[in-house]
Amino acid sequence: MSALTEFYEEVALCQQCEIAKYRTKVVPGEGAEDADILFIGEAPGWHEDQQGRPFVGPAGQYLDRLLASINLKREQVYIANVIKCRPQGNRDPLPIEIHNCRKWLDRQIELIRPKMIVTLGRYSMAMFFPNKSISKIHGTAQKRDNVIYYAMYHPAAALHQQSLRQAIEADMLKIPLLLAQAESVAEAERQPQQLSMFEV
Repeated sequence: MSALTEFYEEVALCQQCEIAKYRTKVVPGEGAEDADILFIGEAPGWHEDQQGRPFVGPAGQYLDRLLASINLKREQVYIANVIKCRPQGNRDPLPIEIHNCRKWLDRQIELIRPKMIVTLGRYSMAMFFPNKSISKIHGTAQKRDNVIYYAMYHPAAALHQQSLRQAIEADMLKIPLLLAQAESVAEAERQPQQLSMFEV
């Protein structure tokens, strides 16, 4: 049994948060076990909760089109969320839920060892770019411990605000270049508050 399969079985048993009682299915994540790129969204929605798969609703279909714009299919990347169960009524994840689920996300990152982590939306951005604003840092990247961290708006944002669509599509197009340049990107400063950014 692969390490990820074992991981999925463990996540399915998790009852740490109140929302675990209300889920239809846990949504651990899916994709290539050796993916170069890990996309991290926010939380499962209704469609995801029904199918146990991330990004399968309208935002997921848009993400598929974004991936196609850089010649990738979802099977070639890995897609996960900050939390693995759907919050009732699609409310925002609570700090305790994010905290409880952090260990699962950390394990996924360890198992997949991506070259690049793309944060989709402000909840996953806050984990890797603390105290930053998504409107200021989307489309910028930072390298730490040989991993590129790259902030983007959540695909769902473009469905609600047409004006963001252009930014999201432009940010997506930078990804192949960032990966190609990965080796030459200077390591970010060590002080957590002084995170240096670079633009493509």
